[in-house]
Amino acid sequence: MNCRRFSHQNTIQRQRGAALVVAILVFALCTALIVAMKAEFNRFYQRGANVILAEQAYAYLLGAEELAGMALQIDYDEGRGRELQRDDLQEIWAQPSAPYPLDEGGWLAGSLEDLQGRFNLNALSVHALEGGDKPRFTPAQAQFIRLLQALEDPPVSESEAILITESIGDWLDKDNIPAANGAEDDYYFSRTPAYRTGNRPMASASELRAVAYMTPEIYRAVLPWVTVWPQSPAPLNIHTAPVMVLRSINIDDDLSPLSEADGQALVDYRESSGFADLDDFLANEVFSGKAEQMAGVKGLLGQDSSYFLLRAEVEVADRNMRLYSVLQRRGRSITAVVRASGSL
Repeated sequence: MNCRRFSHQNTIQRQRGAALVVAILVFALCTALIVAMKAEFNRFYQRGANVILAEQAYAYLLGAEELAGMALQIDYDEGRGRELQRDDLQEIWAQPSAPYPLDEGGWLAGSLEDLQGRFNLNALSVHALEGGDKPRFTPAQAQFIRLLQALEDPPVSESEAILITESIGDWLDKDNIPAANGAEDDYYFSRTPAYRTGNRPMASASELRAVAYMTPEIYRAVLPWVTVWPQSPAPLNIHTAPVMVLRSINIDDDLSPLSEADGQALVDYRESSGFADLDDFLANEVFSGKAEQMAGVKGLLGQDSSYFLLRAEVEVADRNMRLYSVLQRRGRSITAVVRASGSL
């Protein structure tokens, strides 16, 4: 009898132990499921919050674009009474602005730059005319050759500048016939990886990285001074062009850039007195005795602008986002022809 009682008690104890183990396992499983569900919920919540914040930030950036468009419209309305249309750095769109505080915290900032103060790369699509002992260059090609030589870091020689300029011309034209110092498909097929020329106008200045003889160092140095127009080419605005770009203006058959002192003299005169028109610009003492030799250059210059670059930045909930918009102004109509955004 005692043996049976002992055996029965052991069985009950074993059953209780097994039940306890099962209960512990169930509890552990539930705990693991709860932890996994909480982690998944946190990820889902964070993704949702990120999407909402990104949409909110982008809405603010589009608001900055609207404000920039209003500034350009105001400038157009103020200029309609002028006998000669012009855009310069004293106008409302060119003035610096302080960051605008947002109600829920954070800030919004933006600035406009006249893209017609930069050199238009698509103006290089016309080939040079060969004649005499050396090739002749179009006014646009000669201007870009000077711009490259005006770079200080890295320094670019005249021969290097010619190679790059004619290679850009071959990249832009529709044929596969290389210029004297250019490059077409045969050159690019030998690269690793191999690729072809664009054979069309550039859609972005970043295409320069793919052009023959263009090094990363030269690309980074020249990028702030060049641009492309999404549609037809437009002239360089003499009232907004920076010193570096003004130094690329010289007589047609001279491939040397103006000195830094001459470029600064043009900017100083512009800030103190201003240029009345193109003839007044070309009559500046920097170009003394050169007016008749700059007939081709004059065709590249203008006084008003249609393309502007908006740089807008917003901070919402300690997150930063930027928007770059190319705005085209036609009368009072403002159109964003290119947009690019990014987070920081």
